[in-house]
Amino acid sequence: MDEITVPTPSPHAAGASRGASGHVDPTADRRFAALPGRPGKIIAIHLSYASRADQRGRRPQHPSYFFKPSSSVAASGDTIERPEGTELLAFEGEIALVIGTPARRVGLADAWDHVAWVTAANDFGLYDLRQNDKGSNVRSKGGDGYTPVGPALIDARAIDPEALRVRTWLNGEIAQDDTAAGMIFPLAQLVADLSQHFTLETGDVILTGTPAGSSVAEPGDVVEVEVDVPGGPSSGRLVTTVSQGSAAFDAELGSLPAADDLQRTEAWGSREAAGLPAIDAATPLLSPELRAKLEAVPVAGLSAQLRKRGLNNVHVDGVRPLHPEAKLVGIARTLRFVPNREDLFASHGGGYNAQKRVFDAVGDGEVVVIEARGEAGSGTLGDILAIRAHARGAAGIVTDGGVRDAAAVAAVGIPVYSSGAHPAVLGRKHVPWDADVTIACGGTTVQPGDIIVGDADGVIVIPPGIAEEVVDAALAQEDEDAWIAHRVAEGHPVDGLFPMNAEWRAKYDAREEGRA
Repeated sequence: MDEITVPTPSPHAAGASRGASGHVDPTADRRFAALPGRPGKIIAIHLSYASRADQRGRRPQHPSYFFKPSSSVAASGDTIERPEGTELLAFEGEIALVIGTPARRVGLADAWDHVAWVTAANDFGLYDLRQNDKGSNVRSKGGDGYTPVGPALIDARAIDPEALRVRTWLNGEIAQDDTAAGMIFPLAQLVADLSQHFTLETGDVILTGTPAGSSVAEPGDVVEVEVDVPGGPSSGRLVTTVSQGSAAFDAELGSLPAADDLQRTEAWGSREAAGLPAIDAATPLLSPELRAKLEAVPVAGLSAQLRKRGLNNVHVDGVRPLHPEAKLVGIARTLRFVPNREDLFASHGGGYNAQKRVFDAVGDGEVVVIEARGEAGSGTLGDILAIRAHARGAAGIVTDGGVRDAAAVAAVGIPVYSSGAHPAVLGRKHVPWDADVTIACGGTTVQPGDIIVGDADGVIVIPPGIAEEVVDAALAQEDEDAWIAHRVAEGHPVDGLFPMNAEWRAKYDAREEGRA
């Protein structure tokens, strides 16, 4: 990190660069100059602002958290590295709370009394590692310098918490601007909630989440964050410069960074900002021509072509259609259930959970594909959700779990594939966990954006990049098989005809030339 002098705290930023007693510690690590000392814990919240929740399309029922190491703290003016081989280093301007007196099982009314100071923080995260961390954010947000804090402290006793404002600038242009009044969970609630689970100790830091506007910072960019009360005290601007690192990750030691369109969308804030094509009614996920071809080819024919290309594990096994006569063609929208655990169902099963969010957001021509681990001992959807999917124009639903209210679901008319009917509600076997991630359904891997095709034989998954090639080859093979079937019907033996020997191949080719 560059050793740049920390800006002098403003007079109203009492406590900056001081220990808990208020005395300057001349031996303190410069990274912690804006804090009373090196924090024992840094606790961050996943999602806390209404503007950010609206941007992400999901709103949590309760706050959820992760830890950041104190080694990730940096001072104002420092430079942080974007590692070699990565592209999605995102900034998140945040209000940081610094605990003054220990808090253990404190009530909401008393929680703010345990906060001594407020300052600015930047919760940098490397989205290339986010999926590998599965929500823990250990690597994606724990890098050296990924938690700049400061430059000065605001006396928490002298302010109204809801009056706090956080603003972020990227290369001098405002990127984020919101206040604590726009938070889903008030600042004091975060303190009280965390104190239920462990003691918040003097000097601990709580990062309280970021509003809409978080985006990607690239090498050479300068990010500034300020927390203030408009017309009142301010943290001053927390300045961080991004540089390009030269050290790459070692594949022999752990998982490598990987960026997909979902992570790009979330890191940049939108598909448009990430340079990805918009997904809406005006931009079909499947062209009408490709959709028509897929509807004309049986799943068995597509399966044969995929096998010729080395793809044998693309079948969603163990599912049967409620409407065998209907053809299913669409783009995968994924939903994952985990095995039921009562405490997890209490935190994730109620309210506007992942299951409801997916069925509320599924788009025209999309297929809701559900990972239920092949567990048929509970329903994974019922008629209400089937109606919702049908109303939004979904192409169908595929679940390797059970369907509740099967007759009513069938009556909706939307193509549904499942492992069978079961009367139990979701919570008996499943907890709705997350959405729009890579899942396993019926023994095969399904990614958001994969092409799903189903008929009476079953369901198959086609990688979108080879869909045109596969369907064209399958159509050609279907034509060939139909010609062979006619020859067999005329009385010719199968031997030499299926598959065709040189003599029969010459006859078929001559027929094709005559049709050209």
